[in-house]
Amino acid sequence: MTGFRATVVVHEPSDCPIADVSATTDDPITTVTRSRAATDGTVVEEFGVAADSSAETVDASTQAELTPVQANDREEIYRFERESAADCACEVVERTGTPISSVRAQNGSLLLTFRTLELEEIADIVDGLRDRFDGVLVEELTQDHEDESADRVIVDRDLLTTRQREIIETAHELGYFEYPKGANATDVAEELGIARSTFTEHLAAAQTKLLDALLEA
Repeated sequence: MTGFRATVVVHEPSDCPIADVSATTDDPITTVTRSRAATDGTVVEEFGVAADSSAETVDASTQAELTPVQANDREEIYRFERESAADCACEVVERTGTPISSVRAQNGSLLLTFRTLELEEIADIVDGLRDRFDGVLVEELTQDHEDESADRVIVDRDLLTTRQREIIETAHELGYFEYPKGANATDVAEELGIARSTFTEHLAAAQTKLLDALLEA
């Protein structure tokens, strides 16, 4: 059996305390845990920030009520609650029946990693996120193979327009697809001399073409 692993970045995840806090800290937020109450479905989330991030800075970066849980020399842990019915990025993904294996945040963006058996499921999840949020991009897509003789999919680069290829190549050169990021959407847009919204639109269109090609292969 083979499967797919995808990391999707949501650049503007509205009402997400973790993403809000990450916009004010130098280091990415990589320690995120969640639990769901069996009675009313309330979701409790915890996340860690570098110890040099003051509580005042963290509290000022989000409207959510954050409760300090633990602190040591390396990081400070905060907790907050939200309703399971909240239309947040994590809920949009998990309502499809696909659990999220990793939640990270950096520069105000949310990075969600999940696994599926079918490539079509990833395309459906991305479409669902794009219906709700702006700036949704597939940052990483990998497939595990049972053996080395498994077929590999070849994607024709001519599917992309010259402009789309230029945008992807520039984003790659600047480290946009790396983690931690070498550049954000604004950095790449400035390098290309275009608006940030134009960059994300072209990149989303290019990724849709590539996903379509993979699905049809």
